[in-house]
Amino acid sequence: MNFQAPITIALSKGRIFRDTLPLLARAGIEPAEDADKTRKLILDTNHPNVKLVLIRATDVPTYVQWGAADFGVTGKDVLMEHGGEGLYEPLDLGIARCQMWVAGFPGADVHARRLRVATKYVRAARDFFGARGQQVETIKLYGSMELAPIVGLADLIVDLVESGNTLKANGLVPLEYMHDISSRLVVNKASWKMKHADCHALVERLREAVEAAD
Repeated sequence: MNFQAPITIALSKGRIFRDTLPLLARAGIEPAEDADKTRKLILDTNHPNVKLVLIRATDVPTYVQWGAADFGVTGKDVLMEHGGEGLYEPLDLGIARCQMWVAGFPGADVHARRLRVATKYVRAARDFFGARGQQVETIKLYGSMELAPIVGLADLIVDLVESGNTLKANGLVPLEYMHDISSRLVVNKASWKMKHADCHALVERLREAVEAAD
């Protein structure tokens, strides 16, 4: 397909980038150089009007919201924290799958009326417990969540769980399921209107790629 309007796609290096590349390739888009062998933050592709921007996963929704990128790929966990302002979320790419759980020591009371919860997913934690009428004091952490209950910083943690091995190694267990997480395609609302033909065509190509991968 030929893109008439310039299209910028925001991606983050790592697992999401590696899993997104085959889908983009099936949609006819391939980077002109290896992202792992360059320090460039903007990569050309085989389409003159399509570029890839490499940024932190947590920044993807912000770049798309403010129109610095037309499209972005990021995890549902990031989108829940961002809130989704200024974005459409047309497609679940079905990659980088995991789950968000409440975790803690075996037998910890997840239904206590007052709890201290350590997490980097503050909004998701407040929404989850608030919907059940529980008051939670959230403690924002950026890593080593498992340490918080061990040292008495928090009663519970909210974190992403894939294998559960890290929890187990630290004497913790998943206690309550919250959400399925996977990477989503997001699009700037203004881009969707102003570049509708190209944006719609790309979404449909990626939808076909996801279905073929499944």
